[in-house]
Amino acid sequence: MTKYLLLFLLPYLLFGDPNAGIDKDKDILKTFDIDASFLKDSQLNQIKSSQLSQYKRNRLFQDMGDAAAFIPNVKELLDEYKVPPEFLFVAIAESNFSAKAHSVSRAGGVWQFMPDTAKRYHLRIDKYVDERRDLIKSSRAAAKYLSILHNQFGKWYLAAIAYNCGSGYLANAIKKAKTDDLHVLLDEKKKYLPPESRRYIRKILSLAMIENDEGRLLGSGSTDMQSALNMPSLTAVQVESGESLTKVSTMLNLPEEDLRKFNHHLTYDFTPPDTNGYDIYIPSTKLAEFNDKYNNANSENSEKKKYIVYTPKQEDPMAFNGSKFKIQPKITKDPTKATQNKQISKQDIIIPVASKSNIVLDKGAYSVKDGETLESIAKANKVTVAYIKSKNNIKNDNVKAGDKLYINE
Repeated sequence: MTKYLLLFLLPYLLFGDPNAGIDKDKDILKTFDIDASFLKDSQLNQIKSSQLSQYKRNRLFQDMGDAAAFIPNVKELLDEYKVPPEFLFVAIAESNFSAKAHSVSRAGGVWQFMPDTAKRYHLRIDKYVDERRDLIKSSRAAAKYLSILHNQFGKWYLAAIAYNCGSGYLANAIKKAKTDDLHVLLDEKKKYLPPESRRYIRKILSLAMIENDEGRLLGSGSTDMQSALNMPSLTAVQVESGESLTKVSTMLNLPEEDLRKFNHHLTYDFTPPDTNGYDIYIPSTKLAEFNDKYNNANSENSEKKKYIVYTPKQEDPMAFNGSKFKIQPKITKDPTKATQNKQISKQDIIIPVASKSNIVLDKGAYSVKDGETLESIAKANKVTVAYIKSKNNIKNDNVKAGDKLYINE
């Protein structure tokens, strides 16, 4: 009797309960509001098999790089908006969780936001920052967007698909199919959805199923996950506008290269100069040291510098002397102020200024309107024509619509 019992239990002893993996996969499908019958989908199983081989070669999650340090923060944000934690795999499917990811269609960051969508969710994109690369701000925007899509379509798998192809496209697909059933929407012959979206939802599901077996990213112990990926946990701290990462890294005895990796949203190695402070990310282990040193260092150093970027205009003199900024700085193309965005114009000038300088940025310029002349502009601003010409290095009285003039002190 014992002999037959051992033969019966041998598969369990060697491989565990064969139904345990299936039950876990069913739980994943349930999270996405998908019927268990989808486990039989041949393309899902092919994708899962391919990704599993990557996982066994220790490639699937290692390639995420620096952004992996933000995973605990992302999980918290998803939970805040009642989005299942498995939607972390939307970001992995979109960009392999790389803050530097960008596409030919101009999508960028971990969540691959298009510029218009990013701005709709209050992510700043300009010459100083691209907050699609800010893991915290972009994840909050993505969680809010996914929550809205779920409210619109009523099922999580539809929210995931809409995130990829757009809510309008998905709504039309459902209308044509006369159902929102996943099996029907993924029909290879009818092609209600684009090929990318049909593969996309399967990729998300297979990643979630593989991870569910290991528990490295979504396990309850974020500390264990951090250890497994050998990454520090990060926290946000506010620094002054135009603050240099070099200064912060030196203060915290932290390699500058590491600090830049955690702050891919900054175009340069300094924060935007046109704010009342700006968040950067540092290792949580450095928070107490930052709180102890940063404000003291600033109060002790009255001559501290901050940085601005100026893009020369066509009307600027060849020997631009910074007069538009009411300062006389040394103009520099300082090689130590490396940019993280290779698309930055080579014409841009990085200018170090005293932090208390009254800086007038581009937004302080007056834009000439149709029909205006130097005389009418001078009269409206209660200054002389000679003053405007001198301040803007204009040699004649000709101005045209769209020209930028610096007028006010």
